[in-house]
Amino acid sequence: MNDDLDDDFDSGLLEEELRQAAAVLDPLPPALLQIAVDAYALHDLDARVAELTFDSLVDAIPVRGATDVPRMLTFTAGEVTLDVEVTAEGLMGQVLPPRPARVEVLGGPQSTTPLVADDLGRFTTATPPSGPFALRLRTDDDVVVTEWLRA
Repeated sequence: MNDDLDDDFDSGLLEEELRQAAAVLDPLPPALLQIAVDAYALHDLDARVAELTFDSLVDAIPVRGATDVPRMLTFTAGEVTLDVEVTAEGLMGQVLPPRPARVEVLGGPQSTTPLVADDLGRFTTATPPSGPFALRLRTDDDVVVTEWLRA
């Protein structure tokens, strides 16, 4: 390529012009921007990421004739296990080993009320997650965040 053309070409200026054109012709929806801001705010350096170790959509053997079966999920982070059942009626789960905890269902721009896990680690909500969701578990000495999944 010609070095004279490279000297005249300002990639930073072109990038800025393309950004401005995209902002005018194809603006970012406000809800998507809020989701991105919320996702960034979830970044917690002290949180451990819980790995999805079981998903009934992938790992379970289907039962003939069964309809509207709940989705069973198991997340693991070190010694902490989070078992969750997702149905059309809501979400319920248990923290193992059992302990009191606060569980947040993360998803979208709407804020959720934290769920309280009892002394046996059980929690429930009558609102099923819609769209992508994750769970954040807070105990007295630990913060665990699950992978994001689609409901």
